[in-house]
Amino acid sequence: MKRFAFLLAPFFLLIGCTTPGNLSESVVFYPPLPQQPRLQYLFSISSEDDIRDPGSAFTEFLIGDMVSDKQIGKPYDIGSTPGKIYVLDRRYNKLLVIDLVTRKFSHLGGRGMGALSEPSGIWIAQDDTKYIADMKRKQVVVFDGANNYQRVYGDKELFDKPVDVAVYENNVYVCDMDKNQILVLDKQTGALSRTIGEQGGEEGKLYKPSHITLDLAGNLYVNDAFNYKVQKFDSNGRFIKSFGFHGDTVGAFARPKGLDIDRDGHMYVVDSAYENTQIFDVESGRLLLFFGGSGGAPDNMFLPASVHIDYANAQYFKNFADKDFALEYVVYIGNTFGLNKLNVYGFGQWTGPQLSSGANETDVLKKREQ
Repeated sequence: MKRFAFLLAPFFLLIGCTTPGNLSESVVFYPPLPQQPRLQYLFSISSEDDIRDPGSAFTEFLIGDMVSDKQIGKPYDIGSTPGKIYVLDRRYNKLLVIDLVTRKFSHLGGRGMGALSEPSGIWIAQDDTKYIADMKRKQVVVFDGANNYQRVYGDKELFDKPVDVAVYENNVYVCDMDKNQILVLDKQTGALSRTIGEQGGEEGKLYKPSHITLDLAGNLYVNDAFNYKVQKFDSNGRFIKSFGFHGDTVGAFARPKGLDIDRDGHMYVVDSAYENTQIFDVESGRLLLFFGGSGGAPDNMFLPASVHIDYANAQYFKNFADKDFALEYVVYIGNTFGLNKLNVYGFGQWTGPQLSSGANETDVLKKREQ
């Protein structure tokens, strides 16, 4: 398993460092130079205008601008497939499809049996099947790889408030906030096979869980929101460990929301109150880094609710990366308020001048210019 090559320092991690790069705008790294950068803020997407082909501007002038179809309203969860980003938008109660190839926005789930009422969480399987937890329908709505309605899980009696969903092998995990449980369904039949957790504050118990995700081994991670921690369970529902605590120091949570895990065992957890994202090492439980923070800079966050790691589409953002930073994957953060709705950060490796503990920012910049 790869390890971060830096030590946690509470103060320099609060903000990124702005440095000149090969871009027209400032470059923001986390941690800042002369530390070894592992994340770079790349770009923000808030409307189709941010990604569209400039040549389409005249056509839009002729036919008018359909604002509701071309902007992100209130992103609450995020998924991706090659060439596409999917954003569950709770302002319009639809699944927004951002096509990175055609540079267009579209919506999914507006009519018929697949109509979404109040979608909250999304999981996209390897075959591009999309599972969407809908709080008002009290169901999980499923679309196939071609975005056609396929089926639903649950009825009016099974779920109280399904807020998120994840799938591993033949198990469909549904996070029910009001039941304070994770309900595990058989993927083929839809029947309830078991539950994980019950209301409480002890290990293995949950209080208002809001988001879930899975690692490659099928371990389940639950944002135990009102207990201010993330709990890890194995695929059979046995408690393994927890991360975080209630507080105002590094490693603590105030209002934890979305979470995701990369292939190397780094867990990203968004905090809506602190308006940042913390990265933990899953194996040790150690906090490695946090990024974002409050403020008006483009890389800052405004009531973030979701985080998603995307390995398939880093190529579309390489032009935004600094010349000395090699992207491995991109990280999306959904801001429910503010001007920048979908922040895009790149995780990667520094390939520029060798960094040393005795160097300062000026030294690094001089080497970059040589």
